[in-house]
Amino acid sequence: MGSTGSIGTQALDVIASNPEEYQVYAITANNSADLLIEQARRFRPEVVVIANEAHYRKVSDALSDLPMKVYAGADALCQVVTSQPIDIVLASMVGFAGLRPTIEAIKAGKTIALANKETLVVAGELITELAMQYKTPILPVDSEHSAIFQCLAGEGGSSVEKIILTASGGPFRTFSMDQLATVTKEQALKHPNWDMGAKITIDSASMMNKGFEVIEAKWLFGVSYDRIQVVVHPQSVVHSMVQFSDGAVKAQLGAPDMRLPIQYAFSYPRRLDSSFPRVDFSEIGSLTFEKPDQTRFRNLALAYKAIEKGGNMPCILNAANEVCVAAFLRDRIGFLEMSDVIERSMADMPFCASPSLDDYFEIDAATREFASNLINR
Repeated sequence: MGSTGSIGTQALDVIASNPEEYQVYAITANNSADLLIEQARRFRPEVVVIANEAHYRKVSDALSDLPMKVYAGADALCQVVTSQPIDIVLASMVGFAGLRPTIEAIKAGKTIALANKETLVVAGELITELAMQYKTPILPVDSEHSAIFQCLAGEGGSSVEKIILTASGGPFRTFSMDQLATVTKEQALKHPNWDMGAKITIDSASMMNKGFEVIEAKWLFGVSYDRIQVVVHPQSVVHSMVQFSDGAVKAQLGAPDMRLPIQYAFSYPRRLDSSFPRVDFSEIGSLTFEKPDQTRFRNLALAYKAIEKGGNMPCILNAANEVCVAAFLRDRIGFLEMSDVIERSMADMPFCASPSLDDYFEIDAATREFASNLINR
């Protein structure tokens, strides 16, 4: 799901490099019809889904000479992930839209390679309960959570004292508040270490992405939010660490290349050979770590506040953030103003301690309207 995005395209690179291991059964995209068509012609999946129905005719006509089924719409996304031949579903759609099809894949018993962090941010309790009910493995694809997953391998019942998530600090790590107030989307989209899609790149620049990862780590690894620490590591070589009850710390290191965690999720518990870049420690010279500044980067503090409150508050956080990022990319809101809108949304939207799936969809829609009205005033 999301084959035309940054994670999706790199996942297809992994598959192309391991044709004896993997076969593409279905690919989906939202709007990128041209790239979806190109991918379909190269990988020859059984099924192609374009979520935006306005592009259906274009995709269908372009692939009419090939023996594959082409569908459109959100319902088609939810249906295709349950197809019997599928073993693993890569959930790499961006944002809240990935929630419902991921739930359907879990109910169908498909192994989930999870790159859509918003699914756990919005509905972590519901997702983990469903995964247990349907005995569905969820394998993390985010580099940080893959690192934690790898650090925990072989530990058995060892007690985790602390999870340490590393953050690059993004392009504005050393900026003052005055500088942050005037940054542009062009500056924010230039991440120093990672090549990612626009939305996650802005989230990284504002440190909301790291806040989301704190929430995601809570649900993936069953650790309370106050035992998840964020440290800024500009070199992006240490992808994350785990501190155990005896004081020992394990870290997973590697070059900043998303194909490594993608391949590990696909091949787990095996490790496959790869030609990915290797780390040369003699060239790196030093690795540094800093405490994140939650005054300059309020989104990280807001994420901790949301997971402490629980209930539907992370859903409100995510919905307001998605609206703010979209507005920032359209030059409708300033970089620091995004945090103002998110904080106001969290303060004013109604709180629900034990939301159902329908509640999540209702509060998501209501928060988006509220945040949009704040921006458009």
